[in-house]
Amino acid sequence: MPQNERLDFDFSVRYRFRFRVAENALAPGNPALADAVRETMSQSPARCRFFVDDGLAQAKPSVIDDVGEYCAAHADCLAAVAEPVVIGGGECAKNQPRVLEDAIRAMRDARLCRQSYVVAIGGGALLDVVGFAAATTHRGLRLIRLPSTTLAQCDSGVAVKNAVNTFGSKNFCGTFAPPVAVINDPLLLRTLSERDWRGGFSEIAKIALIRDTELFEQLERDSAGIVARDLSIANPLIMRSAEAHLRHIVEGGDPFETGVGRPLDFGHWAAHRIEALSEFGVTHGEAVAMGIAIDVVYSHGIGALSAAHAERALELLAGLGFELYHPSMEDPDAVLAGLDEFREHLGGPLTITLLRGIGAGFDAHDIDRAAMSAAIQAVSARFGAKQRLCGSGK
Repeated sequence: MPQNERLDFDFSVRYRFRFRVAENALAPGNPALADAVRETMSQSPARCRFFVDDGLAQAKPSVIDDVGEYCAAHADCLAAVAEPVVIGGGECAKNQPRVLEDAIRAMRDARLCRQSYVVAIGGGALLDVVGFAAATTHRGLRLIRLPSTTLAQCDSGVAVKNAVNTFGSKNFCGTFAPPVAVINDPLLLRTLSERDWRGGFSEIAKIALIRDTELFEQLERDSAGIVARDLSIANPLIMRSAEAHLRHIVEGGDPFETGVGRPLDFGHWAAHRIEALSEFGVTHGEAVAMGIAIDVVYSHGIGALSAAHAERALELLAGLGFELYHPSMEDPDAVLAGLDEFREHLGGPLTITLLRGIGAGFDAHDIDRAAMSAAIQAVSARFGAKQRLCGSGK
C-alpha cells in the first residue's frame, strides 16, 4: 500500500436560479409557483408545506385561504400536506432557537423528504429561518421563496444564503443553499408598514453606490415617488436591484463566498454591529443606511471620495426617509468592534468596500481606526443633532 498516495478530483455542481415576478402570485390562475414545481419535481403531485410570516398574515388575512385555493387549483403538482405554518417574522425570529426548532419540527411532522417542497412566504428574517431549516432537514429540502418585503424582494430573497443569529452574533450559523425558485409578487408590498416599505431602499442605494451610477441618479430623481409608495416607480428599482444581486451571484465567480471580498456588503460591517447594539430595535434596512453613511463619510475622510459625491449619497439616504443615527453611535469604540466581527465572519484579511465615486466601489484592507472613529462621530453629530431637534418639537 503506498504510504504517500494523493488523489485530487475537480467537480462542479450546476444550479438553475429561477427568478420570477408575478403579480398576485397566489391567485389560482397564476402559473408561476406551479410551474416552478412542475419544472423540478420528481414525483406528482409533490408534497409541500407552506410557511407564512405572521406580519403578512395579519396584514393580509386571506393569505392562508389563498394558499389552500392555489393548491386545490394545481392539485396535479402541489399537495399541501397540512395547513400553512404561521411563524413570527422580524429579526427576533432569527434570535430565538425555538422558532427554528418549530420550523424543523413542522417539516418532520409533515414527513417531507428531499423531493418535497418548502414554500416560504414573508420577509427576509422568515426566509432565513425557514431556509435554514429546509437546508438542514434531511440535508436539504427544496425551497421556494415568495418575499413579501422590499428588502427581501430586492436583496435577501434572491440570495443563496440562509442564517440565524446565535451567541449574540448576526448570521453566525447558516448555510449556502440555492432555492429552487424566487417569486416576487409586487402586490404583497402593499401590506407593509411605512418602516418596512422604506427598509429595502437602503439596499438599493447600496448597489447603486458601489456599481451603478445610473441607478443612483434614478433613485435621486424618484425619491419622492418612493416615499409616496408609488409601485410603478418602486417596482422597476426593486427589479433592477434584484437582478444586480443575482448577476453578482452567478457571474461574480464566488457564489458561496469562499474568498475574502464581499462588495455587496457595503456598509454592513457597521450595520450588523448597530443592529446588535440596539438589541435589534434597529431594523436591518435602517442599520444598512447608517452603515453606508459611516463608510461614505470615511471614504471622504481618507481622500477617496469627493465632498460633493459624499453629500449626494447622504442626502439620498436622508431623502428616502432614513434616520442615520442611533444612540449606540455615541460610543465609536463599541461600533468599531464590528470591524473585527466582520473580518472573522469572512475569514482572511479584513476586507470592506469603500467608495471612489458614485458607482465606483473598491475593496479596502487597511482601515485607519482613528479616521473611522471620526467618521462615526461625524455622522452621529450631524444626524443625531437633527434627530434630537426634531424630537424636541422645534
